[in-house]
Amino acid sequence: MTAPADLPGLGLRAARPADAQSVADVFLASRRVHVAFAPLAHSEPEVRDWIAHTLLPAGRTRVAEHAGVILGFAATSLEPGFAWLDHLYLAPDRIGQGWGTALLHAALADLPSPTPTVRLYCFQANRLACRFYERHGFVEVARSDGRDNEERCPDVLYERR
Repeated sequence: MTAPADLPGLGLRAARPADAQSVADVFLASRRVHVAFAPLAHSEPEVRDWIAHTLLPAGRTRVAEHAGVILGFAATSLEPGFAWLDHLYLAPDRIGQGWGTALLHAALADLPSPTPTVRLYCFQANRLACRFYERHGFVEVARSDGRDNEERCPDVLYERR
């Protein structure tokens, strides 16, 4: 487990099966507070099941924890020619304190070297997240009206080369 010097006590590590409940709690709380405009496409029990039986077993999820409490998580995936940052969620009370930056850097560091182009989708209405990704070198490459995402909310495709 590693911790950035400017965030004492922060641990960054690979997610374990036992983390499923806490990861789901962070996901659901963050969605309620920061993405309330985009209703969940699945029920809370379905989300918890997906995290426990699909997301974490895929093996590309990192968690950020402090004093044994999971504060956030990031998940990546690989496709030929590029990588995806599929999820990056923090507990709502940890936004703007550097935890997200540490988690993003850890997730990107886990990607193969040389680092491929990294893509992610972000809801257009989530201006806080859009600004976060833009500050970290992601550039908008496309916008959509949301017809291709489960929530049916307009989104932005970002890339970082």
